[in-house]
Amino acid sequence: MKVLIFDTVTSAVEAVADRLAGKVAGKPDCVLGLATGGTVEPVYEALVARYEAGRVRFDQTHTFNLDEYVGLEPTHPMSYHSYMARHLFDRTDFRACNTHIPHGNAADPAAEADHYERLIKGRGGIDLQLLGVGENGHIGFNEPTSSLSSVTRLKTLAPETVRANSRYFEHQSDVPQVSITMGIATILQADEIALLATGSNKAKAVRDLIEGPLSAMCPASALQLHQKTEVYIDAEAAAELSLRDYYEAVHPGGKIGHP
Repeated sequence: MKVLIFDTVTSAVEAVADRLAGKVAGKPDCVLGLATGGTVEPVYEALVARYEAGRVRFDQTHTFNLDEYVGLEPTHPMSYHSYMARHLFDRTDFRACNTHIPHGNAADPAAEADHYERLIKGRGGIDLQLLGVGENGHIGFNEPTSSLSSVTRLKTLAPETVRANSRYFEHQSDVPQVSITMGIATILQADEIALLATGSNKAKAVRDLIEGPLSAMCPASALQLHQKTEVYIDAEAAAELSLRDYYEAVHPGGKIGHP
């Protein structure tokens, strides 16, 4: 795991955008795993800027999103279908046939989860997976106590996740309670992983995922098992790291250049 600490949120975001754009430039038909949420919104804004400047094209790129709320139509403004359209897909040249998000309104959500897992495998797996992390250490919607060997499935959201996501809905009671999410094992099968975490509210989760014990209580700690994970964090998110000086010595300024 490479721990990359940046002085500002902006510099961390730009580094992640460069990582994704670089993967697409080197392999235009690559498979990206994409995340949603407030943390990654500026990453998509940065990718749109690179596209508009003619620095990257996405017309051959395939994508698989991590998750979707069960019960929401794709056209629902708070669905992750709508999120991705607003923030990235409708603003660039991604082809609709190449972008994949679970259908939360499927008649049989469990069957939809199984189908989605097969779709990922059928495409040959994910080349580069973008992740955020929840304050409770969740990745995707894999809440604490999720099996570290889990694949795409239905998952009930933790109360703290419902509360955190309620800011996007008119009422907390409107937040769906169940999701379809890639499992932890599915995520770990990606060739490479880039996780972005910013802000002091993520400091504990960042500490636990990097330095804490491997534990289902912090699902993100499973990334310690992955050989090509890069964690991009700003100074506030790095505040609780015991070995911060070491990480900054190995990767000064967040630059990758040392083992």
